[in-house]
Formats: sequence, C-alpha cells, structure tokens
Amino acid sequence: MPSALEGVRVLDITHWQQGPYASALLADLGADVIKIEGPKGTDPSRGFLFHTAQGVSPYFQSHNRGKRGLAIDLKHPRGKEIFLELVRRSDVVLNNLRGGAMERLGLDYEALKQVNPAIIYFHASAYGEKGPDTNLGSFDMLGQARGGLMSINGEPDDPPLPVPVPICDQVGAMVAAFGIMVALFHRERTGEGQYANTSLVAGQMALQGFNISTYFLTGRVPIRQPRGAFGPTWTTYRCGDGKYIALGMLEERWWPGVTQALGQPELENDPSYATLRDRGINARKLIAHMDGIFLQRPAREWVQRFRELGLLVELVQDYKDLTSDPQVAANEYIKEIEWPGHDGPFRMVDCPVRFSKTPAHIRGMAPGLGEHTEEILLELGLGREEVRRLEEEGVVLTAGGD
Repeated sequence: MPSALEGVRVLDITHWQQGPYASALLADLGADVIKIEGPKGTDPSRGFLFHTAQGVSPYFQSHNRGKRGLAIDLKHPRGKEIFLELVRRSDVVLNNLRGGAMERLGLDYEALKQVNPAIIYFHASAYGEKGPDTNLGSFDMLGQARGGLMSINGEPDDPPLPVPVPICDQVGAMVAAFGIMVALFHRERTGEGQYANTSLVAGQMALQGFNISTYFLTGRVPIRQPRGAFGPTWTTYRCGDGKYIALGMLEERWWPGVTQALGQPELENDPSYATLRDRGINARKLIAHMDGIFLQRPAREWVQRFRELGLLVELVQDYKDLTSDPQVAANEYIKEIEWPGHDGPFRMVDCPVRFSKTPAHIRGMAPGLGEHTEEILLELGLGREEVRRLEEEGVVLTAGGD
C-alpha cells in the first residue's frame, strides 16, 4: 500500500528530540526525510544513553528511524549551494536550532523561499518566535519548568518534579508534525508554501489548556495535590502482591459498585461517605480504610473484580507489564525492525496512528553519520569524483557510522 507522504521530501536540520521525533513520524508516514548533520558537528544525541554492549543508542534510534543521513558543512559555500539545490527539490525544511542560527547561515525562510516559493519552513523552537527570549536554548526539563507543568507535579510538601519522561519534547514534536501536515494540506489546495513554528512552551500550554482557562476564571494558581486529592475513587492503591492499581471514577454513580467490589456494601450508606462531597471531605480517612482492604488481594484479582462490575480500573504497569500487554500486542504498538549485523531485531514503539488506506511503518534503523551522503549527492547530479573531492575538502562526509 502507498504511504500518505510518499513523494514528500523533508530536510531535517534538527538534533536531540523535539525536531527529530517530529520528522521520524513523517518518515513513518512515507516521507523521504534527510537528516542533515555537519561532518564534525553531529547530532549530540548519537551518543546519548549509548548502550555500549550493543553498540547503539536507543534514544537516537527512536527519534531518527527511517531517515537518510547527509553529512554536509552548511557554512562552506559549496555545502550551502548543495543544500539550496536540495531545497529546490524538497517540500519541507524543519529545524529546531536556536533562533537566529539559520539566519546567520543565510538559510532562513526569506532566503529559501527565493529558491523554492512552495517550500514549507518549520521552526520548532524553545520559547516562540517573538519576545526577549526567542533566541534562548532549552531542553525538556526547562520546558516543563517554564511551561507550568512542573509546578503542579509532585506531592505538596516536595519540590516541584519533572514528569520522568520527556513529555515536553514529545508533545512539541507531535505538535510540530501536526503543523507540518496542516501546511502540506494547505499547499495541496493552494500551491502556497509558508513559514510555521511552534515551541516547547506552546506545546506545554496546549497540554494544560483547560487548566489555564480555569486559572483565568478563578484567579487561583493550582498547587501540587496530595494523593487522593480528587477523592478515593481517583487515586492509586497498593495491593497484596506489592503492585498498584489505579481507580479512575469521578462521578457519583460509581460509588455503589465500588463498595460491592470492595466487599463492603455498608459503605454505600455510611453517612460519612454518602455523597461525592462527603467522600471528598473525609477522603483521608476513607482512603486509609481502603488501603487496608486492597492489601488483602493481589492487584490483578482486584482489577478483575472491579471490571466484572463495569468499574473503571487499571493495573499500574511498568515497562515489562506494558510491553507484554496483550492489547499492545494485538494493536502492534511495538515493531521489530531489522537490525543489520545483529542476530535479532531492534524493537521500538511504532507510529501511534493507524490508517486503513495508507498505513504507517518504520522503514528501518537510524542512519549512520553520512550514510547516504553519496547516494543523495548522486541523485542531485554530482559525479562520484566530485563527491570524493568534496569529502577531501571536508565539505561532506560519506559512509560514516554511529
């Protein structure tokens, strides 16, 4: 089956995570994504969380899968010429460099649209295109801090905590991929290219949109909440086998079923817990009581009991549980990728969207540094002798490795 973005070429001048994962999603959808690095100034994430025994960085692989690698010096006049020729033949230029970096190279949108008026130029920045901090660098930790998310994460008496997965980078990447798709759709209808951008902070604010609107309405700055802040049926419980379950029921209608599942129907009519408001007022006492009950059985048994009554409950899964979850397997959320030079495949999380007509798929491992330089330059019409000369002059690097 054809892929949705087959025939679309993306020039990817990004590093670390926000930009690379955005373009990885586009590669999953069929785009020819060319990851552009300097012959010496490589993406530093190539060596991040590197697994020495296996000779691979799962971080780099996850965010750069299915791309082609071009190592070229954009500061060199000939390197810049070659890049502009690629722009003429491409659809999207994506960068997540600090504000001003592409301008200093003479490769900003105003310059590139002179070469290709239909080009879509997307900048995934830290803090947005305007304002005093537009040129600041950032990472996920700082984006979570500035974007407000960290202020509400953790227990009330503890320091603010970052979410322990790079949620700021990942949300930023998904927003960027969404933005690029919208720009491609607009161009399909009108023929117009355009400049578009998002930022780490924009993504974090979108993630917390209704919370921020609530602040505007009430004037109350949200604070970190203790366990059970939203009542005994919206929290976690430790079970007899040491594993945890999560209850996710906020409405009044769930309480009778919960008391049945607990084997304590008398709680339904206890005046201290009769209404949602009562259970909120007396949450600490009720949660302590329920803690003791949940310790009497293993977690999966509790999940079964609650589900039999149509209640909303889940096992708190670690990665071992998650990746062996039959639902994950049924939906093929984990893909096995051919791993040249190794006995077995490399496994990674697949593209999160399923299409009936244009299925996404991971095309392969991330490129080695300069792995496809010669291939791409030959496609542009350069001869092998010129490619070799450019490599000798340090303008390009061919057939490098991780």
